[in-house]
Amino acid sequence: MKSRFITIIFMVAFWPVCMQAQRTNSGSKPNIILIVADDLGYGDLGCYGQQKIRTPHIDALAAEGMKFTQFYSGTSVCAPSRASLMTGLHTGHTAVRGNRGFQPEGQFPLPEGTTTFPKLLQEVGYHTAAFGKWGLGYPESTGVPENQGFEEFYGYLCQSEAHNYYPDHVWHNGTRIEWPFNIGRDSLYSGDVIHQKTLDFINAPHDQPYFLFLPYTLPHGDLDVPRDSVYENYVKQFNEQPVPKPVKPRNAHDRYEPFPHAAFAAMVARLDRYVGEIRRQVKLSGQENNTLIIFTSDNGPHREDGGDPEFFNSSGGYRGIKRDLYEGGIRVPMIASWKKTIKPGITHQTAAFWDFFPTFLDLAGLPFNQPIDGVSFVPTLLGKGKQAQHSVFYWEFHENNGRQAVRMGKWKGVQYKVSLEQPDAIELYDLEKDPFEKTNIAARYPEVVMGIKEVFKNEHRYNKDWPLLFREASVSK
Repeated sequence: MKSRFITIIFMVAFWPVCMQAQRTNSGSKPNIILIVADDLGYGDLGCYGQQKIRTPHIDALAAEGMKFTQFYSGTSVCAPSRASLMTGLHTGHTAVRGNRGFQPEGQFPLPEGTTTFPKLLQEVGYHTAAFGKWGLGYPESTGVPENQGFEEFYGYLCQSEAHNYYPDHVWHNGTRIEWPFNIGRDSLYSGDVIHQKTLDFINAPHDQPYFLFLPYTLPHGDLDVPRDSVYENYVKQFNEQPVPKPVKPRNAHDRYEPFPHAAFAAMVARLDRYVGEIRRQVKLSGQENNTLIIFTSDNGPHREDGGDPEFFNSSGGYRGIKRDLYEGGIRVPMIASWKKTIKPGITHQTAAFWDFFPTFLDLAGLPFNQPIDGVSFVPTLLGKGKQAQHSVFYWEFHENNGRQAVRMGKWKGVQYKVSLEQPDAIELYDLEKDPFEKTNIAARYPEVVMGIKEVFKNEHRYNKDWPLLFREASVSK
């Protein structure tokens, strides 16, 4: 019986997943706006249970749209999560699997020939633009946005540079835009400038549908926000006492934030305001009925540069934070709103970042039959047709001695220290009975653990640039 159970798991898990295109009932292709917050936890929004930070605009988006309760990021840090989003591949298959940086700025690039969904949307007439943080290539590399399907990009190429909200430069396509007035003083808050580019884009006349990717930097550390009335009100609300100023800054742009709780709350509130202004601009443009707006986050909440996920219950009660492969590190908020097309409500449908690829192509009526890891969730959004289901969700993480995780239905398997000669034992959780992963039941279900071990083995595809397992790291040396 055990061997039969494992065989069934393997037959389903390793069957290539191909997207079947379905056309919407709309007479024209919809505009798509994808807002990806940076390090925003599952519990950081009022509509997901946040008690200390007010997010009325995002809450309204959720009330008027569809709120997902079991949606997952690509992995638990920035670059590989975004690579998964762009390519429709989970992190066992993506070309970018970590936050590896290059000097003087930028990260490991998406290689030439990568198939991204923005490239494919361009082929069917979409205007594509991205404003925010990229993190998938250094300047002039194969991975820059203009080489990966975007006609226009404005913001940070490098996620390390994005820790500084008052930078001395940003990038507009391949041109470095100097901001010398920010050196030594606060002049331009990057989040506001990037957001204004978004509003200008939406307000511009469009004779074709558009895909607008908004990887905003808030509320990622360093915690930093203009000292406006919102910030001051949170200082008073939390009765926060100033933290000691560090004796020595960590780097040239390190800034002293005396009230980190207030700063974090004000950053989330500012992001919420941005969302409200985007919705308003879409309505003013006359495109409200033909525009899908999606809001999500790239991974779980951070404890860096002043972040305090315990104070805010940022993980929503789930175990773990950013860099963990427990639910708190990868389960993220996800809201989809499309007036008169998506029926308001809550869905428990499981989905992940790599599902955006086929979903957006599906909405554009673009067939795509190459094997990918993603499954279109258009049937869930529209409430029509049969929703295809994943047999497995897989994640890997290349820091902290390597980590792997898989979800198969109600089962969640997690293994840490996989890059060491003696990895930790596989942990097993029943997410239906134990969504917060408090009780490891691996000893009770050895046949399930065996199945998970095989999924780990088969879903991880070796990449010489990203050795994960101990045997791979030994070969790569």
